[in-house]
Amino acid sequence: MSETVDFILPDLGEGVHEAEIISWKVNVGDKVEEMQVLAEMETDKALVEVPSPFAGKVVALHGEVGQIAHVGEPIVTFTGATQSGRAVKGSAGAAAQKREDAHAAKPQAASAAKVSPPTRTAAEEDREDAGTVVGSMEGLPTLGGGGKVMATPAVRRLAREMGIDINTLTGTGRGGRVTASDVERAGKSPAAAPAGKSVRESASGTALRAVSQPISYPPVQVDASGTAQTIPFTGIRRKIAEALDRSIKTAVHFVVMDTADVTALDRVRRQQAHASGEKVSFLPFIIQAMCRALKQFPQLNAVVDDEKKEIYVKGVINMGVAVDTDHGLMVPVVPGADRLGILPLGRAIDELAQKCKTRTIGLDQLKGGTITISNVGSYGGAFATPIINYPEVAILAAGRARESVMARNGGIFVGREMPLSLSCDHRVVDGAYGARMLNAVVQFLENPEILLEPAGR
Repeated sequence: MSETVDFILPDLGEGVHEAEIISWKVNVGDKVEEMQVLAEMETDKALVEVPSPFAGKVVALHGEVGQIAHVGEPIVTFTGATQSGRAVKGSAGAAAQKREDAHAAKPQAASAAKVSPPTRTAAEEDREDAGTVVGSMEGLPTLGGGGKVMATPAVRRLAREMGIDINTLTGTGRGGRVTASDVERAGKSPAAAPAGKSVRESASGTALRAVSQPISYPPVQVDASGTAQTIPFTGIRRKIAEALDRSIKTAVHFVVMDTADVTALDRVRRQQAHASGEKVSFLPFIIQAMCRALKQFPQLNAVVDDEKKEIYVKGVINMGVAVDTDHGLMVPVVPGADRLGILPLGRAIDELAQKCKTRTIGLDQLKGGTITISNVGSYGGAFATPIINYPEVAILAAGRARESVMARNGGIFVGREMPLSLSCDHRVVDGAYGARMLNAVVQFLENPEILLEPAGR
């Protein structure tokens, strides 16, 4: 019987512990080359291709299209596997794993090898388990060592997010390690042990809540009669739902609303479009106004670490821009938005939006946001109650600018008015702070010449 080698699903990006199988690019019985694409998978960040770390023959595919694959678990089994021309078996497999661990965070080069000869001792299996999951198990206590269990960093993170004490779980993985499936099953059980609640003061004096045990509700019986279409709750839509659910259950939302007279801004926008020969929308002006206002109200340019009970106020403004696509809502990030002029900012937004719609956006372009804008006005909306892109602490929704009868200095005129809605995390700032921030955005929009000047550092 030939030796088999399992390809363990590697870390597909920071904080990503699972991915949905979108399509297999190989079949059982196929002979593949190193770096040949095995599967296309969808994470909560983007669509990614998973390449093979080995050359060899595929003998098993672990998972069907539409199923969820977890980091640290087998995804493809090979026979006759080689890497860089060398057979992967026995100690060679362990050496290959060590080389790959150095690149575990990069999906195009990440891999984890697990060699499965016909017979192995328990000691060999324990050694194998310690070196086959993404993220080394070295330094982590094993069962019986202080009462802690073996688990990958991604699984421990999942347990913390679900409010489960991982040390109370019985692992079903090799060597007794706790898997993501063990954690998810515990989360559905009323007997699951909570990680506990605590409230501590952050450096800014704002109390942050620890994530507590989720409340379990009995399933609701749904009447499916008369259904015209059944849509699987999968892919990006499922990830969007999970992210929004977490934001609502974690951040304490409040919304302030106002309107801005953008009559003069509309004139300046048209002048810029005529002079440059490019299409210029309101969006880069709104982002510039937000960046200027954040210099005055920096606590809204921040992220919250609920695990450490800390607020990180950022020194650079990385603007997340909500983009509606056929696959669902995506939020690419414009890094250093405060350092870009109107036209470069508009080009950057258009490029990112196009990449989102064609699913060519990179994972690095979907991370690191410090605040987000949602241009609901592009679809005809006015005011909104936008949900914060957690762990950020604020999001601005800009409605459609419409002709309106307005008054100024005792006179009445017809101009263009834009509705604005700012959601903030009440744990981080108070209502007055959010209202002043929104008022500053309005003032910049109503004095657009300032936005054409270089931003002060």
